[in-house]
Amino acid sequence: MAKLEIYEIGSSELTYDLIEKILKDKTKLVLSKEAIAKIEHCRNYLDVKAVESDKPIYGVTTGFGSLCNRSITPEQLGTLQENLVKSHSCSIGVPVDGTIVKLMLLLKAHALSFGFSGVQTETVQRILDFYNNDILPVVYDRGSLGASGDLAPLANLFLPLIGEGEVMHDGKRFKGSEILNIFGWRPIKLKSKEGLALLNGTQFMSANGIKTLIDGWHMVHCFDAIGAMSLEAFDGRIEPFFACIQDVRPHRGQKETAANFRKMLEGSEIIAREKAHVQDPYSFRCIPQVHGAVKDAMHHVTHVLHTEINSVTDNPTVFPDMDLVVSGGNFHGEPLALVFDYMGVALHELGNISERRVAQLILGLRGLPEFLVAKPGLNSGFMIPQYAAASVVSQNKMYSFPASCDSIVSSNGQEDLVSMGANAATKLHKIIDNLKYIAAIELMNAAQGLDFRAPLKSSTFLQHIKDEYRKVVPFVEDDVVMADYIEDTMRFLEEFDIEMPA
Repeated sequence: MAKLEIYEIGSSELTYDLIEKILKDKTKLVLSKEAIAKIEHCRNYLDVKAVESDKPIYGVTTGFGSLCNRSITPEQLGTLQENLVKSHSCSIGVPVDGTIVKLMLLLKAHALSFGFSGVQTETVQRILDFYNNDILPVVYDRGSLGASGDLAPLANLFLPLIGEGEVMHDGKRFKGSEILNIFGWRPIKLKSKEGLALLNGTQFMSANGIKTLIDGWHMVHCFDAIGAMSLEAFDGRIEPFFACIQDVRPHRGQKETAANFRKMLEGSEIIAREKAHVQDPYSFRCIPQVHGAVKDAMHHVTHVLHTEINSVTDNPTVFPDMDLVVSGGNFHGEPLALVFDYMGVALHELGNISERRVAQLILGLRGLPEFLVAKPGLNSGFMIPQYAAASVVSQNKMYSFPASCDSIVSSNGQEDLVSMGANAATKLHKIIDNLKYIAAIELMNAAQGLDFRAPLKSSTFLQHIKDEYRKVVPFVEDDVVMADYIEDTMRFLEEFDIEMPA
């Protein structure tokens, strides 16, 4: 597929695949003519409405949250918005990954392009300028309730637009005012509603969700390939992966997984030989059902995120053609909070079943030596890597507790039920980080077990993965510093592109 050099914001829906390509190709963003027309139409309407309306307009001619009954004079409309950005910039904790910041900029520009937010074209263009020049505002990972949108992190994201806050650029940290001077830009002079349009929305949650989807799908593919290697190492049976089994319980993910395994194992001498055992343990036999259910969960999250990132999630919403400015709740993160919790549980289960396969491989069953080492007793072999895997699996169970079950009243009772969607999103990164360790440990065990099956050969596909892996991590003859091999294996999985055979 040709490299995507430029993408016009507002020209089409954003999809998971399109976003992944935009990031991979380092695509530049521009506003489409259609988006500019919609943005300016809405802004012109709001300029007139703010002056002529004899009724208060939330966040335009009033204060925010529980201060919604406080009136703002026409002369104070811009100051109100600037004060909002400054006062709400309370994200705390650890700076978020640069990819997430870029995603936040992309998603916010896209949401504003629909023309229901009342922003200036200049404001959206500056967001794109930041994106295109890799000017990444410093945003921290905690502080959002996922209720009135992601107020705190989005405030930190957009402080530099008005010459405040901090950014990262070319590996250096700059004040917002400094980066504007470097590029010869003046601070954006916010007009009525603009601060609210920037800060209301679910772009922090959504950006974290997209990043974890990208990383999560990579882990799914890794665990499929590694699971197939473990099946071979354990001398497992192919029958549970037959198409007929899946056809009578035709869940999409289950069918996809079984088909992947049949392709990956095609031509294997190990899988084809006659087996002495009738059944395999669940951690091998039920891979289609478990890995498949994880994939179905990921597909569902992808669907919900697709709807969310192509929506208007700030408040109030401006409908110029209907002469309406409506206060609603599109900023509420409940749809994302629920599916992110679901995704966390699903990803945890991917690691849970992997650790069980590791535990089976070191038992000394089916012709394999105990702890997968030639001289057990003198050597502990792969005893303790299983401990490490069990530790992070247990930690992932802790991270899988649903954040969406919690709510703390805020804004003096005005915001009395919050989603905690941001917490649901950010803890996904911790689950995935642990999955990387689990995958590395299973690959170490699976490759070691496969080597004990020689001279029998696995399939061409799996043999290739193992051969490439052996260039990085050797067969373990005697005890070594296992932690080093785990880290080397993690790097291998990050760099090696595992594509399912066609």
